[in-house]
Amino acid sequence: RSDGNPVKIASWNVNSIKMRLPILLDWLQKESVDIVLLQEIKSLEKNFPTEEIQNLGYEIFIKEQKGFNGVAILSKKPMNLVLDTLPGDEDDSQARFLHVSGEECDVICIYLPNGNPVETEKYTYKLSWMKRLDQYAQTLLEQEKTFLIGGDFNVIPQKIDAYDPQAWEDDALYKYETKEAFRKLLYKGFVDAYRLLHPHNVAYSFWDYQAGRWSRDEGIRIDHFLLSPLAADKLESCEIKRDMRGLPKPSDHVPIVCELSV
Repeated sequence: RSDGNPVKIASWNVNSIKMRLPILLDWLQKESVDIVLLQEIKSLEKNFPTEEIQNLGYEIFIKEQKGFNGVAILSKKPMNLVLDTLPGDEDDSQARFLHVSGEECDVICIYLPNGNPVETEKYTYKLSWMKRLDQYAQTLLEQEKTFLIGGDFNVIPQKIDAYDPQAWEDDALYKYETKEAFRKLLYKGFVDAYRLLHPHNVAYSFWDYQAGRWSRDEGIRIDHFLLSPLAADKLESCEIKRDMRGLPKPSDHVPIVCELSV
């Protein structure tokens, strides 16, 4: 391990960059995050708060989609865009994927499809997207890249990750096929950063706006960092910023932050 400062990487489904901008700017200044993966920015590039974020020292990569979805990566480290579309389906126009490459590691931001209702093509799309992600990750592993995949996976990996697992059994986030597709990545050698460091912690990253879920702490953990074997060797910490859910006008997700030694 080096004696230098670790690289601090965050992921956050902001559920509208426009709505969350004051919270985001305040948080970025306090946290000193090096690289930020944002999901559900719900913004075209021309409307994105580019200047405000650049003023904090970030280079910005955006994959836009009008009105919904949309991902962005903010980086204080020099990065190059590798891809802004997940390979494997030329007809897929949804903005859910960004891959950038830097000196220390590659960073992939994803907003994995929700997949509900499960009896519709939305679930078929989710599973096919996960299969494409698996194939893409495999090619990077074969190149022996140091990389991580972070974002809103819309996957509840285990019972411990939901306040009431039984209530989710028929949901696209927790169905057997979903968990199986997620486990397939783990079998390849990926590490769920939070779970590696906190094997028994009950911690959530999402609380629905409805039905007083936050006040009763009825949440689920669906925002993850999956680290390639080489990146996992460098993992120093991984935390879920739970307090952000209690702020005025919060997102229904909170950021997750991991640190890698460099």
